[in-house]
Amino acid sequence: MDVKPLLDKVREYLPEDKLTLVENAYQFALKAHGNQLRLSGDPFITHPVETAMIVADLQLDETSVAAALLHDVPEDCGIPFSEIESKFGAEVTKLVEGVTRLDKISSQVQSTGLKKIAESDAQVESLRKMFVAMAEDVRVVLIKLADRLHNMRTLKALTPEKQQRIAQETMDIYAPLAHRLGMWQLRWELEDLAFRYLQPDKYRETARLVAVRRATRERYIAQVIQILREELEKTGIKAEVTGRPKSLYSVYRKVQKYAAQGKEFSDIHDLLALRVMVDTIQDCYSALGVVHNLWHPLPDQFDDFIANPKENMYQALHSTVMCLGARPLEVQIRTYRMHRIAEYGVAAHWKYKEGGKTDIGFEEKITWLRQLMEWQRELSGTEFIESIKTDIFQDQVFVYTPKGEIKELPRGATPLDFAYLIHTNLGHRCIGAKVNGRLVSLDYQLRNGDTIEIMTTKASRGPSLDWLNPNLGYVNTNQAQQRIRQWFRRREKTENIERGREILEKELRRLGVSFSDREGIAKLFKYESVEDFLAAIGCGDISPNQIDFKLTAPEERPQQTIPVTAPSKPKSTSSAVTVLGVGDLLTHIAPCCQPVPGDQIIGFITRSRGITIHRKDCPNVLNEDEKERLIKVEWGEAGLLFPVNIKVEVWDRVGLLRDVTALVSDEKMNITSVSLSDKERGDGTLTIFLTVDIKDIGQLWRLFSKIEGVPGVINVSRTMDVKREG
Repeated sequence: MDVKPLLDKVREYLPEDKLTLVENAYQFALKAHGNQLRLSGDPFITHPVETAMIVADLQLDETSVAAALLHDVPEDCGIPFSEIESKFGAEVTKLVEGVTRLDKISSQVQSTGLKKIAESDAQVESLRKMFVAMAEDVRVVLIKLADRLHNMRTLKALTPEKQQRIAQETMDIYAPLAHRLGMWQLRWELEDLAFRYLQPDKYRETARLVAVRRATRERYIAQVIQILREELEKTGIKAEVTGRPKSLYSVYRKVQKYAAQGKEFSDIHDLLALRVMVDTIQDCYSALGVVHNLWHPLPDQFDDFIANPKENMYQALHSTVMCLGARPLEVQIRTYRMHRIAEYGVAAHWKYKEGGKTDIGFEEKITWLRQLMEWQRELSGTEFIESIKTDIFQDQVFVYTPKGEIKELPRGATPLDFAYLIHTNLGHRCIGAKVNGRLVSLDYQLRNGDTIEIMTTKASRGPSLDWLNPNLGYVNTNQAQQRIRQWFRRREKTENIERGREILEKELRRLGVSFSDREGIAKLFKYESVEDFLAAIGCGDISPNQIDFKLTAPEERPQQTIPVTAPSKPKSTSSAVTVLGVGDLLTHIAPCCQPVPGDQIIGFITRSRGITIHRKDCPNVLNEDEKERLIKVEWGEAGLLFPVNIKVEVWDRVGLLRDVTALVSDEKMNITSVSLSDKERGDGTLTIFLTVDIKDIGQLWRLFSKIEGVPGVINVSRTMDVKREG
């Protein structure tokens, strides 16, 4: 393969004397790979050259380009690192060695899958090394991202199984990593390529939707660009104005979000946005004034990321205006330097660093990478991976301590997450929080710019186990969850066993099932001893959610007895269900067991009403004589509502029914019927029967957790009607 295009590209931003290293690396790699071929049949040398081209697009230094050319030489050609060091120096060798380690990890991920890697200590150690390598020299991961991008571009040559595995790994790890490093261009292409292989039908459907009215949109945006260009010229602002299309994967996610809100694809107005690039920051604000003079800005649709940059170094002005034809249009305004940082993130650091000086701003921007160094020493393998996925790869918010120090947390973090970030003991002693001087609940989700003050008690009472309940939303970072679990693990085992027994009994009552075989349940969770199983529940290692989902999976369930309760029969509703992979068949939700997304389901072919969808543990299914009328079904697209019957046992008091129904309303759920138990009890208790429309089983468990917190509520459970079908 000709190296001239690569040298020409490097020559665009590096002096001539730097090209010698790149050319020597190419000749060495060409000789080492010899006649090796890729699975596509192309000469193997095409891969390192294309990887180096992507690295050169990022305008990284000559050392990085040379390392990209050599990154497969040790593993595929058996050439020792000592030989590479003797020819190209220690810095190039260090980068090649780092990328080689990451290549080994990728092959393990592809052969075993990410979940299995988390279960293997040796392979988890390799994942640790991957993120530690990033923290030591971020260029390693930039080369690896370039390597992955070219592999994704040529994924067609692999088997469908390998395509799926590599695409899933790209979507789970590499695309979020590119986002976290501020490399938008790489992120969008990685996401679109992974989307193409993971959901080919959705990919084609989204591409078709975008293409249908593309010509109309492009004519519209061209007209708007011309108007804005002329207006900027009149005011003497030198600017480049272009249209910015959304990636297919981001359009798909927007379609999913709009569908959940009952909106159509035609309601999406930001498939294109205007991008204005100018020379200086002053010009950015001047251009913003021109835009606002031309078109009316929409309230609450302006973001100044120049004064308040994002955590991944992104800077720009964003404003949505009511443009021609009363159509909302987003305008992004940035300098050329900001644009390069927006497209290439931390890679842009090498273009703008001055004479080799340390870029203090750059070092501050990647402090989250340094944090990995501490985490990888403290946490076990599975916990380390969870921390990366939840605390590093999510969008971030920036908040302030009372002393004005900035702290970074994942979006969705709470005051408790903040407390545990500051210090473990501060979290353990937390009894309340103030945000911007106001008292807030502990499940309050922090926002950018909030100032957090944690209120503590002097007594060493420790955390509450409820803080680990995901349905209550008290802690959302893996770091906080691990600190709380560690506290409970240090408690007396007998105390944990008793607490675990109470939680298990409560969950069984909630599910409306009765299990006598405690050993059978323990074995479902791979515990030989019932006491060890209960202790694990008591210290938070096993959550109520895990119990719920495990015990509602019929294929894993021990023998059980299902109680029969028949509240008012809800009206049936159509469901998003796929029957043997075929859509558009008449289906009905069974009123007896009322399955919702998340339940294991099966279809029953009726004689006159199409297919009725039951839970697999429904007594009508378990006792069905005509098994040939049962048919395999699965949940399809989300977005519909499903009626569920709920039984709430309470101590009778004034206002209790109002409190329960108000809570359901606060959760934005619809109550279709309410009734009370017919006969009075002598002990002062009553039973409330509710029929509530929900989206999925996760929403149902969250509702249960909230209702249990209402004063006077004894127990909450789901009920079923067992009337037979004809």
